[in-house]
Amino acid sequence: MATALGKIQSQLLAYVQMRRLQTVRTGELVHALGITPQQERELLSRLARRSLIARVRRGLYLVPPRLPPGGKWSPGDFLALTTLIEDQGGQYQVCGPSAFYRYGWDNQIPNRLYAYNNRITGERKIGSVTMTLIKLTDERLGATEVVKTPDGIDAVYSSRVRSLVDAVYDWSRFNSLPRGYDWIRTELARASGAAEEIVRVALRYGNVSTLRRLGKLLELEGVAEPTLRKLARKLTPSSALIPWVPTLRKRGTVDRRWGVVVNYEP
Repeated sequence: MATALGKIQSQLLAYVQMRRLQTVRTGELVHALGITPQQERELLSRLARRSLIARVRRGLYLVPPRLPPGGKWSPGDFLALTTLIEDQGGQYQVCGPSAFYRYGWDNQIPNRLYAYNNRITGERKIGSVTMTLIKLTDERLGATEVVKTPDGIDAVYSSRVRSLVDAVYDWSRFNSLPRGYDWIRTELARASGAAEEIVRVALRYGNVSTLRRLGKLLELEGVAEPTLRKLARKLTPSSALIPWVPTLRKRGTVDRRWGVVVNYEP
């Protein structure tokens, strides 16, 4: 059995190399290798269990261009993510802790890849790549930048400013407040025009709570009143107050303009 598997495995790798394929699908090998559908299923399943190929979903597998040293293989993060989302006809952008690390705000390497997308929600694992996928509407995807990876893949990240806004918007998912306020302060000091860009992106991708919290922060940082008014105009008067840092007790100075309880001393 092991000898037969080794022969078919060699045929599979030769087929992949000859056609420069990154993926194979169920049914593709039946005619290419002259095997039955049952043999194909067993071959793909066994190779995936041995970490020689990586299952993307039922019937779709990522394959190495050549057998790696040590006999085990896993796709890179972006090959796994891009293959999964493109198979669904969707779009993605890397976000949250993965973006925070990339931009140098957090020095802890995430143990998984976080990505907004418009197709899938939940946890996925492809080879050794673990992903947290967060489904958004098409309208909430955007403000991105593309980075070419060493293996030639176009990796799509949320932009610096979008990531800062999401640190406030998605604080509960990313555990990013109050740290995110310090990141925004750093960005304001680093880049001229940062306040205007943060406001623009917040108005496009934020919600009311995000605008309130950012408004208070930008006011404390001395941002010009015309810029602050762009945020304030989107807020309707309300007696309901939210904590400026939602993970802390709702106790502190009340700011009626922004509708927040300032429960954190920056």
